[in-house]
Amino acid sequence: MRRALDTLYRIALWASALCLVAIALMVGVQLATRLLDGVLSLLHLPRTEFVILSLNEIGGYLLAAASFLALAGTLKAGAHIRVTLVLAALGEDKRRYVELWAFGFAAAAASYMTGHLANFAWVSFRFHEVSAGVIRVPLVYPQAAMALGALILTVSLADELFIVASRGRPSFRAAEDAITVGKEG
Repeated sequence: MRRALDTLYRIALWASALCLVAIALMVGVQLATRLLDGVLSLLHLPRTEFVILSLNEIGGYLLAAASFLALAGTLKAGAHIRVTLVLAALGEDKRRYVELWAFGFAAAAASYMTGHLANFAWVSFRFHEVSAGVIRVPLVYPQAAMALGALILTVSLADELFIVASRGRPSFRAAEDAITVGKEG
């Protein structure tokens, strides 16, 4: 089970990275063609007039997908912002109970968020909602990606809750402590 969950988190991180690469490629191509058009204009040659339609919308959808898909992987890596100053002041026993409460509450909140995001995607699918841009993107795709990322986050929070309940320390605590001390990497 551990291997399957870690693979799920890794796949979500890779999907997030691919969304960011897609954004970079689209913006890079758009920028390169604008520069090319500028050079062609200076040389009094016909411009390409190449434009990636709805680049802003599609880039926004990819960024939302990347952000949500990266949540679980960054949690497991200890890269989420947490209130470690307060936790460090507590003893290990008290810290464990605070972390149990925090992971339980966060898992419940993430579960609630996942349900609503999935409902948004379902309604968009049911009513064939599309974006208002030149390219009519079905809204179910970015909403489903966000719901999937939220679901994987919910699983990772429940996973950490189980880990803290059984072992006493979150799986990312060593990485978090190294970051706090300044010995990461």
